Parts: sequence; C-alpha cells; structure tokens
Amino acid sequence: MSRKKRILSGMRPTGKLHLGHLVGALENWVQLQSEYENYHLIADYHALTTNLDSSGIYENSIDMLIDWLSAGIDPTASPMFRQSQIKEHTELHLLLSMLITSARLERNPTLKDQIRDLEMENVSYGHLGYPVLQAADILLYKGDLVPVGEDQLPHIEITRELARRFNLQYASAQPIFPEPEGKISRFARLPGLDGKRMSKSVGNTILLSDSPETIKTKMRTAVTDPQKVRRGDPGRPEVCLVYTYHQKYSPADVESIGRDCRSGALGCVDCKMKVVKQIADSLAPMHEKRSYYEQHPAEVKEILHDGEKRAKEVAHQTMHEVHEAMKIG
Repeated sequence: MSRKKRILSGMRPTGKLHLGHLVGALENWVQLQSEYENYHLIADYHALTTNLDSSGIYENSIDMLIDWLSAGIDPTASPMFRQSQIKEHTELHLLLSMLITSARLERNPTLKDQIRDLEMENVSYGHLGYPVLQAADILLYKGDLVPVGEDQLPHIEITRELARRFNLQYASAQPIFPEPEGKISRFARLPGLDGKRMSKSVGNTILLSDSPETIKTKMRTAVTDPQKVRRGDPGRPEVCLVYTYHQKYSPADVESIGRDCRSGALGCVDCKMKVVKQIADSLAPMHEKRSYYEQHPAEVKEILHDGEKRAKEVAHQTMHEVHEAMKIG
C-alpha cells in the first residue's frame, strides 16, 4: 500500500504570527491534514540569514508553535519540529550545494527582492544559499507538495532542479527524491494595514493573538480609498484595502458592502467596524486554544519533542538512502 503524499512547510520563528501567515499558509496546512502527511518545520537556522541575534529564537519558536496549534494543526497527525534539532538538514544542504552554481542562485528573483538595497558582496553565503537549505528541508522528508506564498515559488523551482540533478547523478535507476510542487491559496498575500506587504517589522499587522479591542484600534489606521473623504462620498471598493479584508472575512456580505460603498451609503468608519467584528469572531476559537496552551507549557514542549523524534526517524532513513546512492558514509 502506497503512502500518502507528503507536504513539508515551515516558517522562521519570529514570534507571534499575523493574519498574513494565517491566510497565506496556516489555513492551507490545516485543510491538507486529512489528505496528506504533514511535516512542519520551525526554521530556526533560516532565521539567521537576516538576523544573527539568536537569543530569542527558542522563545519565538514556542510562541509560533502555540499559534500553529491554535490554528488547528494536529500534533498527532502533523509532526512539528525545529530545524536545528535534525542534523540531517545541514548534511543534505552541504551535499545539494555541490549541485548548483552561485550564478543560478544569484538569478533567484526572491533573493533579488530581498537584497535590492545591498551590494552582492555584502550578501552572506548563508543568505545566498537559503534556497539550497530550503531544498534540503523539503527533500529530506520527500515532500510532494509545499504550501507557499507566491514569493517562494522560485525557491520551489530550485528544489525541483536539485531533486532532478541528484536523481540523475546518483539515483537514475531508482530516484530518491520527488520533484515537489508549490500550492498557493487564493489569499496568498493579505495586505498589511498600510496596503503594503504585511510585516511585523513594518508594524502594519493584525496578530492572531490580538484582542478584539486591539484589532479595532489597528483597523482605524487602515488605508482606504483616498477619494472617499466624507461618509456620503461614493467609494471605489476595488482600490480599498478594507474591502480586500471583507472579501476574506465577510464573503456573504461582500456584494452589498461594495454596493453601499459605491453609492456612499456606507462610510469608511462603519465599514472598518464591520470587518473588525468578522475578524475578531473568526479568531475567537484560536484565542481560546492559545489560552489553554499558554497555561500548559509542559504539554507544548512535549508536542515539540515528539515531533522532533518522529522527524528524525524520517530524516535518518532518507540520508541512509542518500549515502547508499552516493556510496559515501
């Protein structure tokens, strides 16, 4: 009997997550649990590519894990683990780095976006090789599907190239690695409150742990149609950030909201308060779960350790196959 196909996905541990993480990744992960074997990576090594301060990584990892659990990731079905605790990640990263040129990595459009304001000589080796470590993360668990945001698709293509290259070089008779595909949700990018990409470093986010009152305070700052100055002014919902949020959180009312915005019957403040309620209501079950896990830290650590034990077993088997194919180790 063939195994279920696997997904491998992860996030860098930067603390509490926001709505962008939820709609761009977590909702996908939860929906896929019944259909796929899920492996979820706390990418603590990846966090070092942009910030060398590691003092808060463990605490941030625990906080992020609680958000994952609160969103509905089932630890019995989906192992969750720290990248740094599975040493096979670094070994496979090293081996795969022999199969790709620096010129190919420099052409990665995601890297170009990230280093737009830097000179290439100031980019660390680890940052340049970020997609190779990501490929090792995915291929170590033989991931078939990778739920990602649009900006990560170039990384998935590099992973596919490395899988092909390894199989052709060392395992042509019996390929070891599948060529994974990226899966994007409809709302892969939910904009921040300023209309730009949602990011905690910018301060334009709504956190999954934010209270209804905090959400209300933050939503008051959200940008709207600049031509709709007063309540009775006709608006253009297609250019309004708040309407984008309604499309996600008020699907049953989105047509009437758009109509009332265009006619001027719905003012921006009332429109914002409508979506605040919808967002707060949708997050309420998560808040309840978060409260439970925050009160039971030992259970959270046990979930993490169990996930790492299960991930190690898979990683060890994959590297055994790699060693045999390469005739090393």
